[in-house]
Amino acid sequence: MYVDKFAVEKADQAAIIMAESGDTLTYKQFDQQTNRVAHLLRSQGLNRLDHYSVFMENSIHYAEICGAGERAGLYYTCINSYLTADELAYIINNSESQIVFTSSSKSKTLAEALKQCPNVRQCYVINAVDPKQPAELPGELFADYQTAIASLPATPIADEYLGTAMLYSSGTTGRPKGILRPLEELPPSESLAMMTFLKNLWQYREDMIYLSPAPLYHSAPQAAVGLTLRAGGTAVIMEKFDAEKYLDYVSQYSITHSQLVPTMFSRMLKLPEDVRAKADLSSLEIAIHAAAPCPAKVKEDMINWWGPIINEYYGATEGLGFTACNSEEWLAHKGSVGKVLMGDIAILDEDGKPSLKDEPGEIWFKTANPFSYFNNDEKTNEVTSKDGTMSTVGDVGYLDDDGFLYLTDRSTFMIISGGVNIYPQETEDLLITHPKIADAAVFGVPNEDFGEEVKAVIQTMPGIDENDDLVSELMAYCSENLSAQKCPRSIDFEAELPRLPTGKLYKRVLRDKYWANKKNKI
Repeated sequence: MYVDKFAVEKADQAAIIMAESGDTLTYKQFDQQTNRVAHLLRSQGLNRLDHYSVFMENSIHYAEICGAGERAGLYYTCINSYLTADELAYIINNSESQIVFTSSSKSKTLAEALKQCPNVRQCYVINAVDPKQPAELPGELFADYQTAIASLPATPIADEYLGTAMLYSSGTTGRPKGILRPLEELPPSESLAMMTFLKNLWQYREDMIYLSPAPLYHSAPQAAVGLTLRAGGTAVIMEKFDAEKYLDYVSQYSITHSQLVPTMFSRMLKLPEDVRAKADLSSLEIAIHAAAPCPAKVKEDMINWWGPIINEYYGATEGLGFTACNSEEWLAHKGSVGKVLMGDIAILDEDGKPSLKDEPGEIWFKTANPFSYFNNDEKTNEVTSKDGTMSTVGDVGYLDDDGFLYLTDRSTFMIISGGVNIYPQETEDLLITHPKIADAAVFGVPNEDFGEEVKAVIQTMPGIDENDDLVSELMAYCSENLSAQKCPRSIDFEAELPRLPTGKLYKRVLRDKYWANKKNKI
């Protein structure tokens, strides 16, 4: 997010616009703000390679707080704004964060978390509702953000270095892990190799207008907004995702680029036909999606609606490898997440040997970008091959004859029923296409005879009755489209599934309810 040259060349151009409020930061203002925050961090004793955190919802100030770290050689950790106080405290402590930035609406949760965080020396509160009013401060460690930076220099600190994010895994399968990338002593005008690769792949350019519909604490929107600013474009940030408003913003702001997750596609496809028909998407050139597997029918419907502008990629926050495909490639290899563009790939069975052709196995990459899990050598070693050349995040998939990768599931959610391995992704993908279904989760639950059986938990569309007739309808729908072993043996309903705003399903929360009295989870 280093924009020093654009502060002069594009001084009055909008760098960031909040989609709903219209609040704007020009490139000159953004440059001045990042400098002030960098001075603030230095004044609090943070030197190169130290850590701080950001815990708040999307805000006009979010990117400047992160951008300051990129100018000061620091690691900044953007924390899921929906975490509980205990979950928040774990990440603050594990990341060794000394300073935390938050909003007035999240400050009480932070205050509760700080009871477990003895090493935090100061917290700065942004009043996200009305920046002109001082934020309510919940404790002695809290100070008003705007007041703290108001008198600081708007010019660069004397010792600028390249910094970067240290983001955490979502914790869908256990404790979140901080993903640490080594940082060389480079000026902030440089960028990490992965960022340069993505900028070129997705054709980021100076006159682009990027729409960010997702929370900025997640790696994909965090990177996309940063790349937009480094390219000299304008980033339009939604306060939160709403399917109909997203379509309106594309027209209102003449959006050229955007990045989404499959659940956003599903929500837009289920809008009333007249809402979809009136949407003006003529300015949109590139729509990127990732974060979770996209049901093939959803993807095909989106391409039919938006045209061949949809690009998919697969890659973990760890940056160990990367695949991608455009619309034309996907249509020729439906269900694929693309070909490898970074990091050599291997599909290995449980014994670490290459899987048979078209047989799912664990996905390993010859590590493209060095990383480690911060303060967690044990977990780093678990995902690294014995010779140190390859790494994995536990995803399962296979390659076709043309080298295109297909995901089947996370290995941790594989169902073993009567000795048969069942990957529930295909069942989830089918259920979510049913017109009465808003969201679906499929996983294994205890079965005395078979060890596990397939369970589906469903979130229905508004106004749909959750009754035995609907269960029978969904069971029949699965039987018509899936082999018997993949069909749910039972279906339950939830008002809302615990899907993170990033699109990733927090399936462990659902699954654990059914295994609560079991010592073994398989």
